Amino acid sequence: MSPRSASVNEELRRRSRERLLQATVELVDERGYEATTLGNIAERAGSARGLISYYFPGKRQLLQSAVHRLMHLSLAAGLEREPYPDGPDAGRELLARAIDAILGLARDRPTLMRTHMAGILTAEGFIQCPEQQRLAQLLRDTVVAYGSEDPDTDYPLLRALLMGAVVAVLLPGAPMPVTRLRGELFQRYGLDWEMGAPPDGEPKPSGGTTTGRPLSALATPGQQ
Repeated sequence: MSPRSASVNEELRRRSRERLLQATVELVDERGYEATTLGNIAERAGSARGLISYYFPGKRQLLQSAVHRLMHLSLAAGLEREPYPDGPDAGRELLARAIDAILGLARDRPTLMRTHMAGILTAEGFIQCPEQQRLAQLLRDTVVAYGSEDPDTDYPLLRALLMGAVVAVLLPGAPMPVTRLRGELFQRYGLDWEMGAPPDGEPKPSGGTTTGRPLSALATPGQQ
């Protein structure tokens, strides 16, 4: 039997890594972070326990990569949903879809997202990995499509606002409604309530929307 080519080996490694990431998302969502062991993850993924150490320095890094992959896939699915937007409001529609995708994860996967945010807010911070880079590029591309003239400034602002909204949704004992946070973000970026994926059965919050403007023009007071 001839040896496998480099491209075949690379594809096998990619699939193996993705199985570990998917197993991590599933198990932490089901059991919580502390109750999920690396052995559990390897077993769910059908991989050897030692393979995790080959790809990831530890459990926390594995979780961050797994959640960033989930966020990237969810965001990509929302942005690419048919019918794909076109015309003058296409960029605003894409930004609305991006906001809804991230807030939807906080609403639908609270255990997973709370654990993820807790890790980011510790000294570890963001862990640079391919999944985080894909997520960042997708959000940055969305900012560009929206009409930003300074995406290097506006992308981090959007990321910070989304992180703050996710924390607000997940705050133990005092969570804020997703609908209210969605309304605040939509108003900031001049998005119509009907854009994106409006929550079923949820009324539009009081207060109007602004007209669409570049993100850099929507800084909070004191930042202009």
